[in-house]
Amino acid sequence: MKGFLTGVNLGGWLSQYKEYDREHFRTFITRSDIERIAQWGFDHVRLPVDYPVIESDDNIGEPIEEGYGYIDECLQWCAGAGLAMVLDIHHAPGFSFTNELEAETRGTNRLFDDVEVQDRFVALWETIARRYRNAPIPIIFELLNEVVLPDSAPWKALSKRLTRAVRVIDAETPIMVGGNYNNSVEGLCELGILDEANMTYTFHFYEPLLFTHQNAYWSEAPREWGASPEYPGEFPGLAEFLEANPQHRAVHQQFVGRRNDRDLLAEMMQPAVDFGAEHGVFVYCGEFGVADWVEPASRRRWYRDFVGLMRENGIGSSVWSYKQMDFGLVDAHGEVVDPEVLAILTG
Repeated sequence: MKGFLTGVNLGGWLSQYKEYDREHFRTFITRSDIERIAQWGFDHVRLPVDYPVIESDDNIGEPIEEGYGYIDECLQWCAGAGLAMVLDIHHAPGFSFTNELEAETRGTNRLFDDVEVQDRFVALWETIARRYRNAPIPIIFELLNEVVLPDSAPWKALSKRLTRAVRVIDAETPIMVGGNYNNSVEGLCELGILDEANMTYTFHFYEPLLFTHQNAYWSEAPREWGASPEYPGEFPGLAEFLEANPQHRAVHQQFVGRRNDRDLLAEMMQPAVDFGAEHGVFVYCGEFGVADWVEPASRRRWYRDFVGLMRENGIGSSVWSYKQMDFGLVDAHGEVVDPEVLAILTG
């Protein structure tokens, strides 16, 4: 899809912020950042937005104009810089993938169990569709980031309802939907095709997590494993780790005895490639990346192989993330973390 081939996420700005802070919203991303992204050679941004920026739990159904103003401003900046946008609801009423990271917060995810919360989410998307159906740049509506459920059926039903509600208001703007299990490739294939026009489909790719998230404090298996594997390379001691920690076997047993290299990445990505080819739809990787503490040469080789595979298969993508967020292209002061990675991403 033209305009959505090489992108970067604006994570940490209007989503996953530390606290609701107007000074943060005003300064974390500015016009100069958007202009810089365009000058580097990216063609779009993915803008994650947490719903409290645009609607308060204390005043459901009433748009927060100040919050929408940040999105409006970003759209104008992108228009001036020649960038397109994926507008992503990262945290919905009653659901955030981050709630699944800790046992004490999982119970707050009520979206798929509570019809009233679903009604609220549908109404929120109707408001978004009315506001941005005539956006000044090419835009894609991404319904929800990284669903995590035991079964995909509830998300498939809700995504159909959301899509139909948006289509009543806006028949033209592409709608993006991803699968279960944190937008995994497997979840995308399980979701299948929605019977609506102008649909695109997304997956996220941080594979293998044991490499890209090695020793990440928020990722249980890589943290407990404690290894720092190189790329390309092996998974040292993984068999013994899984023997002692059987709760992680279902996800990571596939890597025992395997070499972490381009062939493995291609194999893990292939179902998404096949999904696009089989259904004749645009498939998009909304997030990918390697944590910034991973050994630089290994990070660069992973990025080079992954980006090469995306280009070979005509899959659009958006790297996570522009600034900080443990994967940033730039640090807190706007300094480029690794110019070689940036060069790989922009070609």
